[in-house]
Amino acid sequence: MKDLFERIVKDKGPLGKWAKQAEGYYVFPKLEGEISNRMRFNGKEVITWSINDYLGLANHPEVRKVDAEAAKEYGMAYPMGARMMSGHTKFHEQLEQELADFEEKEAAYLVNFGYQGMVSAIDALVSKNDVIVYDMDAHACIIDGVRLHPGKRFTFKHNDIKSLEKNLQRATKIAEEHNGGILVISEGVFGMRGEQGKLKEIIALKSKYNFRLLVDDAHGFGTLGKEGRGTGFEQGVQEGIDVYFATFAKSMAGIGAFFAADKDIIQYLQYNMRSQMFAKSLPMPMVKGALKRLDMLRTMPELKEKLWENVNALQNGLKENGFDIGKTNTCVTPVFLEGDIPEAMAMVNDLRENHGIFCSIVVYPVIPKGMILLRLIPTTSHTLEDVEVTIESFSAIRAKLEKGIYKRIAATMI
Repeated sequence: MKDLFERIVKDKGPLGKWAKQAEGYYVFPKLEGEISNRMRFNGKEVITWSINDYLGLANHPEVRKVDAEAAKEYGMAYPMGARMMSGHTKFHEQLEQELADFEEKEAAYLVNFGYQGMVSAIDALVSKNDVIVYDMDAHACIIDGVRLHPGKRFTFKHNDIKSLEKNLQRATKIAEEHNGGILVISEGVFGMRGEQGKLKEIIALKSKYNFRLLVDDAHGFGTLGKEGRGTGFEQGVQEGIDVYFATFAKSMAGIGAFFAADKDIIQYLQYNMRSQMFAKSLPMPMVKGALKRLDMLRTMPELKEKLWENVNALQNGLKENGFDIGKTNTCVTPVFLEGDIPEAMAMVNDLRENHGIFCSIVVYPVIPKGMILLRLIPTTSHTLEDVEVTIESFSAIRAKLEKGIYKRIAATMI
């Protein structure tokens, strides 16, 4: 019999095997200073394109004031205990009701973390007799939630409605045989490629197939639709989304997340989501802070307008300079290049050290081998100067990549 840890020591995984070269710089980097368009990395000022603070609320003076006052009044511990036992307050209820109204759903339910909440919600919503059908490019939290499902599950090709329908036909047959139901899962905005999920087309299939739809709209909430209400409003199909999910970690620049749905569904989640039944309640400063942030989404349209001014400037500029940004139709701005992981590391080092640009680097296994994805997240805090400097820098590194300069540099790094 082997020692349990023998495999772990020998095989560190597709990303872990690069830990010696990458840790502290490419992964687990330390950005310092106030969250903004420009921060400090490795002792130098950099233009930051990897912070999901879409609306610039992280350091907005009104937000910081409410956060500080709530922390002073309540501390970070109150309320203690899980919501069901001792951690319930009128402010949690107020926030849930305001979120439900904002999303035009009957009710809402707060969860402490988006990832944890999604995993637990999927586990609660389906039984062994039910079938899950989900987009193959779904976020890791969805994939992990699906892994807990003891019944059948199928993936459909990314944003491919024909593939979805084919799998719905398979799922329908199985669900009928086992007296179960079908849960379809998509994202409102796919966080790597920036494409909106084809919610309108998915919902149209409800006329032919009996299923319920769960949408993860982490990147759409605050950035799309009227007042930033999300992708369902952007596409005019919010009513067809049975369970709507969004996180506070992006546009709301906070911690926490929520589900919005009919009252019966929300009550079921309240009494059956194990991650919340057995977890401490969301602390009061996070709740009071989220109330303030939500109010700003409703009453300050200029935040979203400035965001999209920067998004359009960045994406149009990249396309005009010949960059492949895929099919993004959201704020998420991917730049696709060809190269291997060592080349990507050398290129990003150049980008950060010599050009003062900090953005996220995405490589295999998140995207196919031989590809490099540099993901840019425009925010309200960015300036048109930031955009201009970034496009010039990307043009310079692309030229080096195509000439094989980074491949030669990478050979000395391994």
